[in-house]
Parts: sequence; structure tokens; C-alpha cells
Amino acid sequence: MQDITKVVLDAMGGDNAPAEVVKGAVDAVSSRDDIKVILVGQEAVVKEDLEKHQYPKERIQVVDAPEVIEMAEPPVVAIRKKKQSSIVVGMNMVKNKEADAFVSAGSSGAILVGGQVIVGRIKGVQRPPLAPLIPTETGVSLLIDCGANVDARAEHLLQFAKIGSIYMEHVVGIKNPKVAIVNIGTEEEKGNALVKETFPLLKECKDINFVGSIEAREIPKGGADVIVCEAFTGNVILKLYEGLSSTLISVVKKGLMSTLKSKIGAALALPALKKTLKSFDAAQYGGAPLLGLNGLVVKTHGSSKSTEITNAIYQCVAFKQQDINGKIKERITDSQLEEE
Repeated sequence: MQDITKVVLDAMGGDNAPAEVVKGAVDAVSSRDDIKVILVGQEAVVKEDLEKHQYPKERIQVVDAPEVIEMAEPPVVAIRKKKQSSIVVGMNMVKNKEADAFVSAGSSGAILVGGQVIVGRIKGVQRPPLAPLIPTETGVSLLIDCGANVDARAEHLLQFAKIGSIYMEHVVGIKNPKVAIVNIGTEEEKGNALVKETFPLLKECKDINFVGSIEAREIPKGGADVIVCEAFTGNVILKLYEGLSSTLISVVKKGLMSTLKSKIGAALALPALKKTLKSFDAAQYGGAPLLGLNGLVVKTHGSSKSTEITNAIYQCVAFKQQDINGKIKERITDSQLEEE
């Protein structure tokens, strides 16, 4: 019997909910038969959107969650008070082993708080990091952490490196992934206090393939597979990355349409251009997993369309098939025994 991955989708989360979330779910179950999606949200609204699609009925379930956590709400208060919200109901399903993963484009703060409070951390994991895949010239890199821990310590960054290495090896398929710490230069003596304290820990760690510091300009070139930093730096890198990518695409398109000659050239170059631009579209890589929890929680962009939702669901399947949580538990436990 085929192993089915059960993914809970927050049908009310994000700028384009529920329509794009529902479409993402339909596309996922229509293209693969090893997925079941549980749409959690306001039942009548979700079912109204579902009725617009053809899909295998037995592989999409709707669970009612009448409350919605808004983007501007204080996360801790919202998680505590809105017990019938799609985020809380969905995460409780993961906690209770009714589902393998939870995906949401909703409030980042509520997802981070809910992940730690409801789903819970793996024993030994000090700070679960948020870790998106970012496109590079050579493929993808994992940016860890990009938003969960702005006050991280050196020992936290060391764990991020170990967890990120596991993810890149077993989900992305990169053997012995190269790990680097974000810095303002490649020399070992450079950096702020956190980087200077973390560098020797990474250098001495036998569990990772540490290659030293990486400057921001080397990240898009694929200078390392796992990019380690605290969340403030990671979030700035991620937002600049996304903003620059969309701006460049816009400028290129405008330039190609500026004259008759450029339009003719654009027509000839269009197939290759589309392929190149697609490789730098973050939507094809799914969302950012909150790694180190007792179950998988994935945060997608607030502006996610159906493609990103679908790919986030596929991401959850790979995570389960490779038993990433089991590998993280094993690696963290072994490290603790060595320290003792």
C-alpha cells in the first residue's frame, strides 16, 4: 500500500486565500496520488471555492475553523485566544499526529509562535530556525535563519549549520553540503561579536563541511549550500534578494519592449529568457520550513499563488519520505552525547 503524506493547509492564510490555496491543493492531489490535503478554514467559504474545481474527492478534506488570525494581531495573544483559528486547529492536527505537515501563508509571527508552543521543539533543539531555499547560479542554497531568531547565540548558529546540512543532503540531494557563515569579509578575524564567536565552533565541528565566511555578493553565485546567519541578517538578505529579483525582471521586460528592434530581439530570446527567469522564481521551491520541531511547519510567502502552495506540499512529501525529523533528532542526540 502506498504511503500517503497528509498535509494540512491553512485555507485562510495569505493575501490570496482561500482561492489560490484551494487551487494549490487541487493541483497537488491531481498530479500525485501519494498526497492527501486537509484544508482548514471557514468551511462554507472553502467549500464554495472547491466546487469550482475537478479533483479526486477522497483526497481533499475540509475541517472547519471559524476564526482567522490577522496579520497585525500580536502572535502570542492570537495563538492563546483564537483556539478555533485555522493556524491553531491545523497545528494541533500535526501535534496529535493526524497530519504530517502544516503549510500556511498567514501571519509569520503566529506561525513561529504556534510552531514552538503547539507542535513543540525536538528535544535538544534550542531554537528552531526558518530556512528557505534561495535560487543561485548553480542551483539553490539554504538560508538559515531568515526570520525566527533575531537574538541567536553562537551555539544556536552551530545547530542551524547541522540542521541545514541534514536538510540539504537528504531533501535537496547535495552530498556533503558546503556550509558558510555570512560575514563582511572572508578573513577569519572579521565580523561582529556573534560571527567571531561562532566561526571557531563551526570550524571545529566534524558534523559539517564548513568552508568559512561568505560575503553577500557570493551568495547568488552559489558560494555555499548552507548559508548560516541570525534572523535579522537572514531576513534582510532574503527581502533584498526577492526585491532585486523582481525589479531586475521588471527592468529587463521594460527594456525589451522599448523599441521595435528590442521587441524583435525579445521574440527570438523569449524561450531562453523565460527558462532563465523561472530559475530565479522563489515560488518553484515551496516555502520556508521551521526546522527542528516535532512535526513539519512550512511558511510560504504572504502573497503566495497556487504554484508556491503546490510546491510547498511537494516539499512536505520529500521531508517525510527522507525522515528529516528523525535525522535531526539523531544528529542532535549524538552531539549532546559527545559533549557529555
